[in-house]
Amino acid sequence: MATRWTQNALYLLMKGEIDLESDTLIWILMDTGFTFNQASHHVYSDVSGSELATGAGYTQKTKEAEGVSLVRNDTLFKPVITWSNAAWTASGSAIGPSPGAFLLDDTHADDPLLFYVDFGGEGSEPDGGVFTIANPTAEIVTYY
Repeated sequence: MATRWTQNALYLLMKGEIDLESDTLIWILMDTGFTFNQASHHVYSDVSGSELATGAGYTQKTKEAEGVSLVRNDTLFKPVITWSNAAWTASGSAIGPSPGAFLLDDTHADDPLLFYVDFGGEGSEPDGGVFTIANPTAEIVTYY
């Protein structure tokens, strides 16, 4: 899985308008065929029409991120953010296919998108299975 920060999220982090430890962060799954555009995907309304539809155990814009951990990596010179796995149990039919997921900040009125997790293909989970974003992490690379 490749994780890419949105430009808007980095800007808001620098301004101190996002607090990853106290804001309400929400996972959303994207519908089949979605492609992330770093230049134009800034807030939830930019991508809401491409979110996976509610059904089969998935409910739009409701899965809170849990277990947030911020770590400073002094060896690799970068901060690393991790969360507990996000999971949805498929019920009645399959969840997906989905090419990826966003983490957004639901504390702010415009719901800024923080980053996109690209699954590297269309992921799905059959009825009764658990659709999981395993070991989600995000890094901000420091250039020097």
